[in-house]
Order: sequence, then C-alpha cells, then structure tokens
Amino acid sequence: MGTDRNETINFHLHLLLKIKEIDQYPFTKLIIEKELTQEEYRNLMQWTDCIHQEFLAQTEEGFLDVTPLLIKFVGMLHYKLEPKQTIEALKKEGYYPSLMEAFLKLPVLRNT
Repeated sequence: MGTDRNETINFHLHLLLKIKEIDQYPFTKLIIEKELTQEEYRNLMQWTDCIHQEFLAQTEEGFLDVTPLLIKFVGMLHYKLEPKQTIEALKKEGYYPSLMEAFLKLPVLRNT
C-alpha cells in the first residue's frame, strides 16, 4: 500500500514540474528534481546563510575576492547539485542575490 502511495506522489510531482510557472522557481524545481530531503535542503540553506554572513562581513571590511567563499560553498554543496546551476537558481529565485552575483562574476564560473 505504501509503494502505491509513493508512486502516486511521485507521479503528481512529475506533473507539477511540467507546469509553466515552476520555471519562475528554479531553485525549488532543482531541489525537487534532484530529490533532496528536507534535512539536505535545510543544511544547504543554513550553510549558504553562514557563507552569506561571511560575505557581508568581508564586504564591509573591504575584501573583494570571494573565491574562498565559493570554494567553501562548492565544498559543502550536496553531491546531487551542480555548483553553477545551483548558484544561478538561487539568484533567480531571490536567495542571497549579492553573494550569488559575486560568485557568478568569478572567471571560473563565467567560463563554464
């Protein structure tokens, strides 16, 4: 009985992902498509928030190179997620826009 319910839920999610409006939420769509658990999602958001706080502090102190923060971000990123795609999705959905924009300006991400 549980398997039938899981199959139905998976089918419904598949249908929801086809809705045009989901494209306005690329990060949410990515989380669903990559099948991250609630705990994996929470960890990602907590780590990203910590990195964002570091970014704000460093920016205030005049540091301009965000490469170490990108390395930290990529290092903590769940293996199911591709760094550039995740950064672009976070930015488009409005999460940490200044940090994501700074990451996307780095040559390592611009050239991929």
